Amino acid sequence: MFKWIIGNEADYEIGFPGFSFGIKAFFVDGIFHVGGQIFVASLKMLVVPLVLVSLICGTSSLNDISTLGRIGSKSFSLYVLTTALAISFAVFFATLIGPGTGVDMQLSTEFKTAEAPSVAQVFINMFPSNPIDAMAKGEMLQIIIFAVLFGIAIALSGESGKRIRQFFDDMNEVVMKLVNIVMNLSPYGVFFLMAKLFTTLELDDMGNLGKYFALVLFVLLFHGFIVYGLFIKLAGGLSPLMFFRKMKETALFAFSTSSSNASIASNMHTTTHKLGVDNKVASFTIPLGATINMDGTAIMQGVATVFIAQVYNIDLTTSDYVLVVLTATLASIGTAGVPGVGLVMLAMVLQQVGLPVEGIALIIGVDRLLDMTRTAVNITGDAMVSCLVAKSEKCLDVDVFNNPEAGRDS
Repeated sequence: MFKWIIGNEADYEIGFPGFSFGIKAFFVDGIFHVGGQIFVASLKMLVVPLVLVSLICGTSSLNDISTLGRIGSKSFSLYVLTTALAISFAVFFATLIGPGTGVDMQLSTEFKTAEAPSVAQVFINMFPSNPIDAMAKGEMLQIIIFAVLFGIAIALSGESGKRIRQFFDDMNEVVMKLVNIVMNLSPYGVFFLMAKLFTTLELDDMGNLGKYFALVLFVLLFHGFIVYGLFIKLAGGLSPLMFFRKMKETALFAFSTSSSNASIASNMHTTTHKLGVDNKVASFTIPLGATINMDGTAIMQGVATVFIAQVYNIDLTTSDYVLVVLTATLASIGTAGVPGVGLVMLAMVLQQVGLPVEGIALIIGVDRLLDMTRTAVNITGDAMVSCLVAKSEKCLDVDVFNNPEAGRDS
């Protein structure tokens, strides 16, 4: 006959004749733990192939270096600069406000942070002596540097480079299918992670999750309106209000799709027809930006890293913060513009500074809405850089930019 056997707190047992098992042991420490850990392992599995292949495809897309060198260097520099600013603002506001302060989460096993390397050593360690060994060990900074250099070499190798690039383009399609498979399983993984998490989470901790959500949203809006607006005004001498007015529809499209790649066509139309950017600039800067400009993702990674460190009471040193900025900035170059990949990159950043990847469970429940918002920020940054590069190259029709009716008929 079925009966309840009450044991220690949260260790209630279900008993049958000759058989009994603890609810906590079976569900929380069993099914939820195993399912959650498999999902975390799947995220880690994607990191190396995704970064390597995406970065090689992105950098090798600079086909004619002699012709596109000037436009490419300006675009690349602006994308990296805005991403570095985004992650720096994210880390600054997160350490200032402390969304995870006061939450005392314990790791399931004893956890010790590795001794932080010096800033000089961080730069030295970015360059691999053996790229295959770096891939095997998951040394992401070294993989990123190797992939960028390899992609540039492909772009400079003529016909041979085109054949190799086609291989990596095909490989990228395969890797993205693998990402889709894992992301299609993510609801189950999220359920297992959060089910186990909420068995130990107090109401005060829920308040801290709200603080995390509000902080990420604030930094995204700050970067999207204030930082981009200042770039448009000070670097381009253009009207920020006109820029944001014309970007409204494309930003809403990006928000709904949560995909930078899916927004390329809409963003190309806006920049060329409404903002007056010459197509020879926009056709390069917009696709490039969809691949390497992930300011919104970098903001999430910065706030989430500080939040998770505070939740687990792990102190990050100055070198750790520098490593976060460098890793998130370089990783954003290889972050594919599809929904959910930011979580894969967050796993990489956490590993680089010695934080538990399991901490992703703390923020994954609210990540979808934030993912939509940061995609809108990303594509706005793509259009902003396109305008600045076109203005510097005298390829921007200022009359079209300033005309509020421009592009409406098309």
